[in-house]
Formats: sequence, C-alpha cells, structure tokens
Amino acid sequence: MRPTGRLHIGHYFGALQNWIRLQNEVGPHNERLYECFYFIADWHALTTDYADTSFVAQNTIEIATDWLAAGLDPDKSTLFVQSEVPEHAELNLLLTMITPLGWLERVPTYKEALENITNKDLHTYGFLGYPVLQTADIVMYGDPDAELVVPVGEDQKSHVELGREIVRRFNVFYGLDFDQQLREKTRAFLLGRIAQALQIPPFTRLDEFPLDDSAWANAKSTLRARILEIGLANAKDRFKLAMADDLLFLRQILREPEVMLTHTPRIPGLDGRKMSKSYGNAIMLSESDGDIRKKTKVMVTDPARKRRQDPGNPDICPVFDWHKLFSPPETQAWSAHGCRTAGIGCIECKAAMADNLIKWIEPVRQRRKDYEQQPQQVLEYLDTGSKRARMVAQQTMDRVREAVFHWNEKRGEIGRAPHETKNAPAGR
Repeated sequence: MRPTGRLHIGHYFGALQNWIRLQNEVGPHNERLYECFYFIADWHALTTDYADTSFVAQNTIEIATDWLAAGLDPDKSTLFVQSEVPEHAELNLLLTMITPLGWLERVPTYKEALENITNKDLHTYGFLGYPVLQTADIVMYGDPDAELVVPVGEDQKSHVELGREIVRRFNVFYGLDFDQQLREKTRAFLLGRIAQALQIPPFTRLDEFPLDDSAWANAKSTLRARILEIGLANAKDRFKLAMADDLLFLRQILREPEVMLTHTPRIPGLDGRKMSKSYGNAIMLSESDGDIRKKTKVMVTDPARKRRQDPGNPDICPVFDWHKLFSPPETQAWSAHGCRTAGIGCIECKAAMADNLIKWIEPVRQRRKDYEQQPQQVLEYLDTGSKRARMVAQQTMDRVREAVFHWNEKRGEIGRAPHETKNAPAGR
C-alpha cells in the first residue's frame, strides 16, 4: 500500500481482509501455509507525489497502525517499509535493463492516468516504470523452487501478467544454460547446412573445422530470441533439441508470480462512486460513532425511490451493499423486504446499518487507539520487519547478481574466494 494516510473500510474489504486470512491459514499440522510479506510502498508514492514528501513518514506510521488494528500480526507476517530494503531498487534497475519500453507504454493504467490526471506532471521516468518496480517488489520474495502467489482482484490481473513477462524475459537472458555438448551439436548442424548449400562431397572432413566463439555467441543469441518469442519447449522442437533437456535448460533465477484471485465484496462510497478519501465519500477505520451516523445519513440510495411510499430495489442500493457486510441476516432480510414493499424508509434503513457498522468497527477502532498511544512500538514492528525482509532480499540479490555478472564464477577461475554479502542492518 502507498502511504496515503489513514485507511478506510474500503481498504479493509479490498485488501486487508484477505491479507489477514492468508497469514492465519494453517495446514493439518498447524503449520502456516503462507509466508506473507506486506509493505508500505513509499517509493511508489513518489511516482505521482514526488513534489511533496513531507507526509510520507507520518502516513507510513498511520497505515501501519491501521494494519495492526485490523488484525495483521507481525509475528505471522513480515510488515516492512519499501525504502528500508534498498535491494528493491537494485533489482528494479536490473529489470529495467531488459524491459522493452513499449510494454510500459501500453499499460492501460498508465495511459488512463496521463489522460485523466491533469494537476500533476506524470511524464516522468519513475511513473512510466512503476510496473517494473512493482515486479521487483513481488519477485524479491520468491523462491525458485516454491510457488509465489500475489493476492489480487480481477482488476489487477494484468499487472501481475506483465510482471510474469518481465521475469520470463530476465530468466531467458540470464538463466538459460548451454552445455558444451550443445555447442558441438550446433557446430555439426551449421556445418551440415554449409555443406548442403555448397554441395560439398560428404567425405570432406568438415567436422575438423571449429565453431569459433563469435559463431557460438550468434547461435546462442538466435536460440534466446526464439525462446523469448515462442517458448522453451517450442524452441527445442524447432531446433531439433526435444531430447536434449540436459543440453539446454532454463533456470528460474526469479520465480514467475502467480495470481491468487481474491473475493472482494462490493463496497461503494457514500455517494455511490468508488470509495476514496479524495472523493470525500469514505468511512475511516478510525471514524467516531457520531461521524459514522452523520455521514451514512446522507448516503445515496435507489434513485427511483423518490418518496417514502415508493418501493425500492435493494439490489441497486449502496446502503444495502453495506448491510450485507455489517448487518446480521435477519436485519438484511428486514431491510430488503421493507425496501421492496416501502414498509420502511431510507432513513430507518440507514440508521440500522449504521448501528451494525459501529458494532463492527468498535474493536478495530479501540485497538487503533491503543497503538496510537505507543507509536514507538509500531515503528519497532516496521524496523524488525524491514530487517527480516532485507535478509531474504539479500539472498535473492546474491543469486541475481551471480546470474547476471558471474563474479563468483570468475573469482573461482582466478583462485579468489567467492564474495559473500554481509547482512546489512535495516531500520532507522
């Protein structure tokens, strides 16, 4: 989440509810099924709000406080701040080197933002490249030998798919291994093509001609290009290498993320639009009882129900959407029947919903008040989580650096010990 300040109930049902469920899921032996990493994306905030960063630190603490109040547990999940793990920036840099510009320019949200946001200059390298940073954020915590899942809604699937394409391209460039025997097969294949083209008699000893490094580099480049275009299995078949898995194989330097589609219930804003603080149509997780009643009293309802005696349709009423989240089944049934028969008015319906919203929000609000009294504890949770996240990130980057630059391999060739990264501390 970007550090935009205190969270509202839309954040809870749109993301936090699923995050909490994942951190608490256990297997048959009470083992946790998911190792969860959740971070506050302060670098991402700069992609649009680079001109004023005075709010970032306080908003980061506000969001972390809401996370804890809602039920995220620092003993079950790693909660951290993006900028406290500088490896994110390094991996982002390496991924930008191989990401085609056209991929980023075609991202729908990029084009929409340029068209719709006119009060900020978004023609920046950072804003264009945010999907690459997002990819680095995700794959940093993936194990090549384990599944990496990203809990998102349907509207976020395309973002993860772009990340998969970036990772796939990275792995082909830096994880494609060629055995020396493949070089010999390639030499024989190329010399056979030459002999056929020049009509050289079959008894000529062409196999004595070596395949020099330049020709071999060109052959590998051709293979990489075809694999990027049609996939590894198809490329093996095309190059008659279907039985040569030991000669040509692709290592997962970075793990491709998988989409975990999560159910996010509909929770429109007070005015029927998407809930957003910028629209002024949200109920904050820290909202007081009085403000909840005041705000919900003016919620929009079924536009066809203009008078008290007019029947309404709860299926298109934002108030009933909220009833389904906060009210017990009997209250929902009372609301739906009363709306359809004009047995109750909208004021009564809103008041009943507000009562149940207040009951739901009270324990969250109380936990928030407790954490507000100890901001040093909130900050300690973030610092501890950032250190934990950085240890994982350093392991990932050791693997990535070696795949890209081969420094440990070169050190071994010249008799130097492999370079070991010292675990640098994170935190303030």
